[in-house]
Amino acid sequence: MAKTSVFSQIIAGDIPAKRIFEDEQCIVIEDRSPQAPTHLLIIPRKPLVSVADAQKDDAPLLGHLLWVASELARKLGLEDGFRLVINNGRGAGQTVFHLHIHLLAQRKMREAGLAQGLPE
Repeated sequence: MAKTSVFSQIIAGDIPAKRIFEDEQCIVIEDRSPQAPTHLLIIPRKPLVSVADAQKDDAPLLGHLLWVASELARKLGLEDGFRLVINNGRGAGQTVFHLHIHLLAQRKMREAGLAQGLPE
């Protein structure tokens, strides 16, 4: 039997967490180890391990998660500067193996890409 992720336990109510938002498809909580003044986690109720595990029928859920992120950014007045991050796999820094989106804001973000010496 696969180990239940901490996010599944939070969704089930077994582990307490302050819920910023929730609906039938996802919950949003504050990150316990924030990397920016605003650091929220948008977590689908469906226990997808990662983006790479998503199937075609998960497309509406993935779109909903992005819509929730944009709606929260609007409500928090962050439209002009926020970052969404999805780590996929251990090599990308994923530590909880339940898909989630990080919404980070209110911190100066470095530009990503070739300007920072990252490979193409």
